[in-house]
Amino acid sequence: MTMQGRMPFPHDPVGLDDLGQYDTLIDARSPAEFAEDAIPGAINCPVLDNDERRIVGTLYKQVGAFEARRVGAAMVAANLARHLRGPLADKPAGWRPLVYCWRGGLRSGSMVTWLRMVGWPAVQLRGGYKTWRTHVIERIDALAPQLPLRVLCGPTGSAKTAILQAAARAGAQVLDLEGLAAHKGSVLGAVPGVEQPSQKAFETRLALALAGFDLGRPVFVEAESRKIGHIALPNALVDRLRESPCLTVQAPAAARLEYLLRDYAYLGRDGAQLADTLGRLHGLLANDTLARWQAWARAGELAPLFEALMREHYDPAYARSQRGNFLRIADALPLPTERLTPEAIDALVPTLRALGGDAA
Repeated sequence: MTMQGRMPFPHDPVGLDDLGQYDTLIDARSPAEFAEDAIPGAINCPVLDNDERRIVGTLYKQVGAFEARRVGAAMVAANLARHLRGPLADKPAGWRPLVYCWRGGLRSGSMVTWLRMVGWPAVQLRGGYKTWRTHVIERIDALAPQLPLRVLCGPTGSAKTAILQAAARAGAQVLDLEGLAAHKGSVLGAVPGVEQPSQKAFETRLALALAGFDLGRPVFVEAESRKIGHIALPNALVDRLRESPCLTVQAPAAARLEYLLRDYAYLGRDGAQLADTLGRLHGLLANDTLARWQAWARAGELAPLFEALMREHYDPAYARSQRGNFLRIADALPLPTERLTPEAIDALVPTLRALGGDAA
C-alpha cells in the first residue's frame, strides 16, 4: 500500500519521445556522471554519490551482489530521504517526474518506486542515459551529411569567429563550433575561467544545434581542424566541412595583428602563464625562437610576440592545412576587408550572406 492507502497505478518505462510530457527530468546518476554529460534540462538527484557508487561497485566485484545491494540500499534510502526533504519537498501531488540512470536499471528504478509510494506518478526513462547517448550519435551522423555548410576560411587573426557572430546577430544560421567547445582552437585558445565540456557534453550540444537548423538555408561555419582544444569533431561533421564550399577572409597582416592584440589582450595579464603555454610548441620551433617568444610573453610584449606567431607559425600552418583539408579551397569566394574593427566586421555581413546564398 502507498502512504495514501492505495496501490501505485501501473506504469511502464517511456522513451525519449515522451520527454515533454513530464514536469521534471531527474538524473539519478552520481554527480560525476552528471557533470560529464546529461540530458538537457535534467536535475541531478543522485541515489548514490561518487564515493558510494565506487564502494558499491567494489563490493559487487569483490564480495557479491547481495552484499553490494544490502549496503547500497541503505545509502540509497538515506539519499532519497535527503532529496525528499530538499529539492523535492515543494512538489505538488500532481507533479509528474521522469527518472533516468545509466541504463534505466536499479538506480532509477529505486527512485521511481519511492516517488510512487509518496503518490507521484513517477516513470523511468527506457534505456536511461545510454539511450540518450545513442540518440545523440545517431542525430549527428544523420544530420551532418545534410548540412548546407559555407565554410569561412582565413589565416589566424582574420576575425572569423567575430564575423560569424555578427552574421548570427543579423539572422544568418551559424554553427559556432568554438563556442560549443569553449575554446578558440589554437595553442593559445583556452578561454580564461571557462573549462571545456567533456566530449560527450560537446556532442550533446552539437546534436541540439544541428537539430535547430533549417536545412533549406545555408549554415555558416568556421574552418576547423579535427580537434578544438581537447574536443574531437565527429567524423561525419569533419567530412562535411572538408567537402563544402568555402569563403575566405582577405585582410592585411597589420589589420590581423591589430585584431589579435585586441582579442587576446587578456593574455598579457599573466606573462608567466603565457610563456608556459607557449612551451607546448617545443619541438615545433627552434629553441632560440621559442626562448625569444617566451621572453616577450613574460615581459608582456604581445605585439612582437603575435607578429612573430603569425608570420612564423600560424600562417605557414594555415597554408598547409587549408590545401590539404578543404577540397574546395581553390574555388573559395573572397571576402576582402582593409580593417577588422567591430564596425568593419559588421559591414562584412551582408557580403558574406550574399556570397553564401543566404537571402537577408
